Amino acid sequence: MNVPLLDLKAQFQSIRHEVLASIEDVCDEQGFVLGPRVERLEQDLGKYVGTGHAVGVASGSDALLLSLMALGVTPGDEILTVPFTFFSTAGVISRLQAIPVFVDIQAGSLNMDPEQLADRLTERTKAILPVHLFGQCAEMEKISYLAAERGVPVIEDACQAIGATRNGVRAGGLGTTGCFSFFPSKNLGGFGDGGLVTTHDANIADRLRALRVHGSRSDYHHHTIGMNSRLDALQAAVLQVKLAYLEQWTEKRRANAQAYERLFGEAGLLDVITLPVTDPANYHVYNQYTIRTPKRDQLSAYLTEQGIGNKIYYPVPLHLQECYQVLGYQKGQLPVSEQAAQEVLSLPIYSELTTEQIEYVVQTIKQFFVVSSPA
Repeated sequence: MNVPLLDLKAQFQSIRHEVLASIEDVCDEQGFVLGPRVERLEQDLGKYVGTGHAVGVASGSDALLLSLMALGVTPGDEILTVPFTFFSTAGVISRLQAIPVFVDIQAGSLNMDPEQLADRLTERTKAILPVHLFGQCAEMEKISYLAAERGVPVIEDACQAIGATRNGVRAGGLGTTGCFSFFPSKNLGGFGDGGLVTTHDANIADRLRALRVHGSRSDYHHHTIGMNSRLDALQAAVLQVKLAYLEQWTEKRRANAQAYERLFGEAGLLDVITLPVTDPANYHVYNQYTIRTPKRDQLSAYLTEQGIGNKIYYPVPLHLQECYQVLGYQKGQLPVSEQAAQEVLSLPIYSELTTEQIEYVVQTIKQFFVVSSPA
């Protein structure tokens, strides 16, 4: 049996006619950059997240970068974030010649550990940038409390967490700004790159809209130096169709996660693998379903041989990346992130996954541990 890590073709087939009709409408209209379709999507996503304000941009990375720009980050400022995340979380900080200051993660949620945050705050701290990794919110109430004490904003990296909630509040509405990605592999994915910034603050939203068009609020009049980062109407058309199905797809992902948990338990595997840990305050949307095992690399190779898609998110924490050697971090300095990087493995979790496929994944993992265990 073949089980891909992600099957976008299956999702597309279920909404094919709606998507193609929407794309055809855009082609007939011949309006491709920003415009009414993007505005409608922004309004709908602002309501969905609960912020009111939402600004479409060209990618999740740009959403992070523009948030930093809108909040006035300058060279030498320190931004507190985590090392166990996709590179752009820290890369955008460096693009502004600011300094990423890495805070270790919790062993359970794999999100920022608020207990270590206070020790990393300094007079140069300009913002805190937690990541809602794999579809689960960080402990935002503790993070926001520390941020408020120091008077610094919180930028949510919610690129993997659209629809996730903490204590009933959706990701993207918990901080000063929320940043989303519409990369095709995301729970709400487009047909290419795309992103969004959400905020409760009308002034920040206004700055973001100017910054995404070269710092201009009226044609050829530039109030600040911005960049070209606009969401196009074709992506908005696709995302508008998909948004109507997002909660349905999310519930199926959650059901698949529950099926994995039950089947792993029945297979007697809970002593050799660690399953995802969900904070009781969170509604987890499972952009990734990530298990942990010290035999990660061997298991990954075995699953690939058996036709099961899998991937390591992420094999090298950012503080140990070659490009960040200049920051002076040493191996062992952020041990929870480093251990996670050696053990994590993501399995198929997409909403179109069948019961038979999930059972095959679990039985194959069981077979691996039977074969690999000493006699």
